[in-house]
Formats: sequence, structure tokens, C-alpha cells
Amino acid sequence: MSNTITEKKNAALKAVEQVQSGMILGLGTGSTAYFAIEAIGEQWQAGTLTDIQAIPTSEATAKQASSYGIPLLELADVDRIDLTIDGADEFDPQLRLIKGGGGALFREKLVAFASDKMLIISDASKEVQYLGAFPLPVEVLPKAIRLVQRVLTEKNCQPVLRKQKDGSPYLTDNQNYILDCHLGKIDNPEQLDLMLHLVPGIVETGLFLGLATQVIVGQGDDVKVFE
Repeated sequence: MSNTITEKKNAALKAVEQVQSGMILGLGTGSTAYFAIEAIGEQWQAGTLTDIQAIPTSEATAKQASSYGIPLLELADVDRIDLTIDGADEFDPQLRLIKGGGGALFREKLVAFASDKMLIISDASKEVQYLGAFPLPVEVLPKAIRLVQRVLTEKNCQPVLRKQKDGSPYLTDNQNYILDCHLGKIDNPEQLDLMLHLVPGIVETGLFLGLATQVIVGQGDDVKVFE
């Protein structure tokens, strides 16, 4: 098993220690969240976790959780979530995040905002001093894509339309497009997020600010917890 996979798995298992019977859980999307869902599913099947319900952040996550028989809810069914476990593409010392590399940023942010606690799990490579080396995903309504692309280009965000292998535009589970903004270094994430939200046609951004309760990071064979 590679070092990165070991780190992801160790972080996931540490986070799952906070899952308790009776909770409504948010289940994230991506390669690190996969290990958390696997651990929760195994405990559910073994009967050591009971009376849990889960809200998946993507169709892929829903499929994985269903394979273990975990009861699923829609976000519209609840007004709060006890605990969410999800991954991140980057996090900084203030626990600000970039998410959306897997394309599920809108649902992930809805679930994160509804959660009493949000645990971010990652390998050591995701820790950065400044956000922005990872391209910032921005979810956009298809009918507004040309407009938003022009505006973001004028604002020097260097947006690139995410595409599938066949060259067609990548579609989110919400049937929207994603522009990946190549920013290099984000000096003021809060200001950038506000600016982006003021552009009509932008559904959501991959900046997750003030949402993470803890970031749990696998570092070699160890696990480090950032509060």
C-alpha cells in the first residue's frame, strides 16, 4: 500500500472514531472519504453502529453507502446534520479549504453548512500555507458559461472549462458545468469568494471558509489533528 493511501486510510479511521449510533451523518466524496464510508459501512453491517442515517454528497457516494445497506436521506429531509466526514484538495493554517476536484462541491457545501461538526480528512500533501495551487472549481449554470468565463477571465482568474475524456463538458450531478480557476496563490479567500458569488450564473465555489471543525491528516504512520 502506497504511503499516500496509508495516510488517507489512517485519517479516515481516526475520523470515524467520532461517529456514534443514532447520528445523522454527512458522507463526503472522493478517494479519502471512500475509506471513511467503508469503515462506517463495515461497522453498520457488524452491528457496532446502529440507528444511523446518512446524506451522501454525490451519486457515487450514495452508491457506495447503499452497498453496505446504510439508510440514506435527502438533505431536504433534515434541517441539521450531526457530523460530516469529507476530504479536501487543499487546507491552510486557518482550516480554509479548496474542494471540488471530484465535482461535488455544491452538494458538499450544502451538507457542510448543515453540519454541527465537519471533519476533513486528508493525506499530508493537502496541507498548504496559501490556498490556490490547486485550481479552484466554480460550478456554473450551462446557459451562463460564456458570460461567466468572460467575467472571470477579465478578473484574471484564468478559468478553464472542465471536460470529460471525450472532450465534452464535464457535468456535475446537478447538470452544471465547472470552471477550474488557475490562481496560483489566493491572498484573500474571503474577498475572492464574495466576488465570485456576485457574478450571476455562478452556482457555488470550491472555497470552504469557516466550515471545517477539524482537519485530520495522515502523516506517514501517524495522524495529526488540526483544530
